[in-house]
Amino acid sequence: MSLTVSQDFHYKSPIEKVWHALTDANTLAKWIMPNDFKPVVGHKFQFRNEQWNLVIDSEVLEVDEPYKLSYTWAGGGINTTVTWTLKHEDGTTRLHLEQTGFEKEDQAFKGATYGWARMGEELKELLAEM
Repeated sequence: MSLTVSQDFHYKSPIEKVWHALTDANTLAKWIMPNDFKPVVGHKFQFRNEQWNLVIDSEVLEVDEPYKLSYTWAGGGINTTVTWTLKHEDGTTRLHLEQTGFEKEDQAFKGATYGWARMGEELKELLAEM
């Protein structure tokens, strides 16, 4: 059985601005973690959090600018896939997150649910400043 974390966010920012926040390594570091991300299919990269001694190994799976981005997320005891889907509607950008591949509803699953909600709020604040 595979579990999915699924969340929707709405931002009063153009889709291009939200896409930039998802795909620019420096901007991404401000609301997720320091990284060496590049929006290129097949690019292997890492998210790093020295405070938690955490390294997330990732590989870009799909890039459809500015509508869809997908990459693996392996570390901290999980091996999952993160997919972001963007849609501009009524002057806002809808950002949908799915993180698939959780094997059980455990601390990692609950942590991802909480963590993405918190990071979504941090992204909202960051977009307001950009």
